[in-house]
Amino acid sequence: MAQMQVHQAAAPVPGPNGVPAGPGAIQFVPTSLYVGDLDFNVTDSQLYDLFNQVGQVVSVRVCRDLSTRRSLGYGYVNYSNPQDAARALDVLNFTPLNSKPIRVMYSHRDPSIRKSGMANIFIKNLDKTIDHKALHDTFSSFGNILSCKVATDASGQSKGYGFVQFDNEEAAQNAIDKLNGMLINDKQVYVGHFLRKRPKKIRKRV
Repeated sequence: MAQMQVHQAAAPVPGPNGVPAGPGAIQFVPTSLYVGDLDFNVTDSQLYDLFNQVGQVVSVRVCRDLSTRRSLGYGYVNYSNPQDAARALDVLNFTPLNSKPIRVMYSHRDPSIRKSGMANIFIKNLDKTIDHKALHDTFSSFGNILSCKVATDASGQSKGYGFVQFDNEEAAQNAIDKLNGMLINDKQVYVGHFLRKRPKKIRKRV
């Protein structure tokens, strides 16, 4: 598994990097997990067998197209208690299933947080050996991560950039302040806020 070595290009940063999520950062009891990057052949039973090794699973579901029944590449796992969900997130994130690493995160009841792009940061000039797990491990010290992904091409090779979304703006800003311009695996990376491209307005000719 790829390891990320972070070196500072400036003066050392005092104090620990860890930024615990503040009280009330998550406004729900996290027992439901979102599982992404699933191989299209993964079944409900495979998902159940994997996650039930960590704790008692209440239900699992691989999401499928309503007409073709083809997997959409993601699913959900529900536990009876938050301790099992937290352990599964820690232990099973990026575990290969059908030879493809899965991506695990808490399933928010309010998807608008994730879709809004809030606390979402963009990282570029990444060393090509850095994978999802190495990126996640490096940024998780700044706060609770909702989503983390290295962009890859059709063959699974890194494109040299990625995205990390935290559950609050403070954690995102702290990560930017600490890591922007740092040397990661001997490459100086850019870390900044991810800005969505707004669609251009099309003017109709009268």
